[in-house]
Amino acid sequence: MSYKIIGDSCLDLTADLKKDPHFQIIPLTLQVGNTHVIDDETFDQKSFLELVKSSSECPKTACPSPELYKEAFECDVDQIFVITLSEHLSGSYNSAVLGKRLYEEEHGNDGKKIAVLGSDSASAGQLNIALYVQSLYHASLPFEEIEEKARTFIKNMKTYFVLESLDTLRKNGRLTGLQAFFATALNIKPVMGANSGVIVKLDQARGINKALARMVELAIKDGGETKDKVLTIAHCNNPERAEHVKQEMLKQAVFKDVLIVETAGVATVYANDGGIIMTL
Repeated sequence: MSYKIIGDSCLDLTADLKKDPHFQIIPLTLQVGNTHVIDDETFDQKSFLELVKSSSECPKTACPSPELYKEAFECDVDQIFVITLSEHLSGSYNSAVLGKRLYEEEHGNDGKKIAVLGSDSASAGQLNIALYVQSLYHASLPFEEIEEKARTFIKNMKTYFVLESLDTLRKNGRLTGLQAFFATALNIKPVMGANSGVIVKLDQARGINKALARMVELAIKDGGETKDKVLTIAHCNNPERAEHVKQEMLKQAVFKDVLIVETAGVATVYANDGGIIMTL
C-alpha cells in the first residue's frame, strides 16, 4: 500500500518534508491590487511582504479549484489524505470535497481511498495533523482507522496565535462574530485561538512580548499531558520570535517533538510580518 498527504498551500512544511514525495501542496492564489501570486515553491516571502506594504489594498486569497484537487488525486497511490484550511477561513475544503466527488464520478470504484480533512486550523495546525496522519500510516493502521483518529485529533488540537495586526483578517471577513479590535494605539495585542475552526479571542496584553507570554501560559494551562504531543510553531519573517516561544514552552513542558516552520503565502497574508501561530 502507498499513500500521499495533500495539503493546500496553507500547510506549512519543514524543508525536509518539502522534499518528501509523500507530500504534495495544492497552491492558492494571492492577490495584492492587480498583482497575482501563485503560492507555490516560487513564493518569495520578503518580496511579497514588500508588495503588501507598498499597496493601499488589502491582500486577498483565492482557493484552488476542484479540478486541481481532482488532478492531484489521479496519482499512483492507494490512500490519499487531504488536509485543508479551516472551512471558516477558505473555500479550499469545499473544493477538495468536490474534487473527490469529480474523481469518483470519473474513475468509479478503482480501490483508491481519499479522506478530506478540514483542519479547523491553519498553517502549523495543518502541519501537526499531517505529521499525525503520517505516524498512523507508518504504524500500519487501516485507512478507516487513520481517518477516524485524525478527525478526533483535529477536535482535540489546540491552536493559538499572536499577530502584530488583525487588519487583514478583519478586512477579509475572517473575524465574523468577533468584535472588531481597534486598540492598536495602546499597543494592545490580542491572543487568539480557534474554536471548531472559528477564530476567537482568548485574551490580550500590552505589547507583543507580553502577548506571547500570555499565549504560552494559556497553551500550558490548556494543553494537558504533552509528552506525546508535537509542538508546531509557524512564524512570518521572525525566526527569533518563534525560537523564543519554543524555549518558553520547553521551560514548562516536555514534547515528543518541536518543529518551527516559516509561513508560505497564505499564512503570510493573514499572519502579517512577525506573526506567530502555534499548535499542540
